[in-house]
Amino acid sequence: MARVLVFQHVAAEPLGTLDPMLRQRGHRIRYVNFHREPDASPGIDRYQALIVLGGPMMPNQAGRYPHLTTEIRCIEEALKQDMPVLGICLGAQLLAHTLGAPLRPAPEWEIGWYDVEPTPEAAADPLFCGLTNTRPVFQWHGYTFDLPAGAIQLARSELCDNQAIRYGKKAYGLQFHLELDERLINRWLTLPKYLEELKKSKVANDAETIREQTHALIGGSMALSKSVFGEFLKLLGNPAKRHILPSR
Repeated sequence: MARVLVFQHVAAEPLGTLDPMLRQRGHRIRYVNFHREPDASPGIDRYQALIVLGGPMMPNQAGRYPHLTTEIRCIEEALKQDMPVLGICLGAQLLAHTLGAPLRPAPEWEIGWYDVEPTPEAAADPLFCGLTNTRPVFQWHGYTFDLPAGAIQLARSELCDNQAIRYGKKAYGLQFHLELDERLINRWLTLPKYLEELKKSKVANDAETIREQTHALIGGSMALSKSVFGEFLKLLGNPAKRHILPSR
């Protein structure tokens, strides 16, 4: 059993598909919700893994969101301890930033379903060896990052070169959202702030198009989610054994 520290930034972006996978393996989850507790100052000493979720803020907005500095400190310490780290969207950007990579606005937003393709290095990676060809994944971001020194690029897209990266053997950053199921994506498409961002992004997709694409494509995303996250969770150790009482 591992104790997993999770950094959350908004209520609409939880662990998603990762939550039941962690619980089924007997791992314990502690959320730090920086939206509710912006001054929280967690430490990682009592934990065996760190997961940093997505959010609407940008990694270079520490002046507006001081908790980003706290998160970078924790990521840095987790890397020093060779702890499993998973960053999703904003979390991936914070991982890259912690590793010294430049961050910048992307040439175009990616909101909706976009193809990602594996790099040659993906075939030898335990998480991404299952990504054997180009496939659509769900995206919602307007920032990107350069490949950090010493990191391995595992997936890319036409608009965003670094879609998935690995640093060392246990730290991963995913720009896309494998943790979202159809219910969560549809929830995003009802929230005013998300709809406003979708409109401002000027992407070709509207909310109804994304809903239709999600219904058609979510099955493949869920299968990839199970494969990628299942391999990441192996880094946390063996699942806790469940003791079954004898029948009477």
